[in-house]
Amino acid sequence: MSDRLTQLQDAVNQLADHFCNSVGILQQTAPPGTFAGLEKSGNKAPAVTNDETIALFSNLIMRTAKDVDILIDSLPSEDSTPDLQAACLMQLEKENQEAAEKLRVYVRNGEQQLARVQNALVEIAQAQLAARKLEANLVCGTSPSTSLPNSSEVTGDFSDMPQR
Repeated sequence: MSDRLTQLQDAVNQLADHFCNSVGILQQTAPPGTFAGLEKSGNKAPAVTNDETIALFSNLIMRTAKDVDILIDSLPSEDSTPDLQAACLMQLEKENQEAAEKLRVYVRNGEQQLARVQNALVEIAQAQLAARKLEANLVCGTSPSTSLPNSSEVTGDFSDMPQR
């Protein structure tokens, strides 16, 4: 990213481009001037200026001029001393560290909540598998096991089980 002076120079160059392009449109669409004794017989009619073109260039010039003003206002003042700038940078660094610490707390809380949700999903999956196993045992006529499966029993392929 470029610094403010470079941004300001780019905006001024863009403003100059817009002015040059609008002057070029004026030259294309302006009626020819007449001079006494130098009139040509084959003067062509001027092109018609489009209201959209006028609005476009006026908006471009206005917007770019506002950007230039904003960039000028963002430049440091003459009253800014190296000590004042250093104090401002220290304050910004302090605020940055506080925001980083808040972010660490949010991330830590988010990770804890994620772990709780994942544990709940594992418990739900184990309960569903146990219910399917119990249902399969009842359908096959075998006696159901009263204990829930542990995590090593849950890792099978149950695609052939009857669905509810």
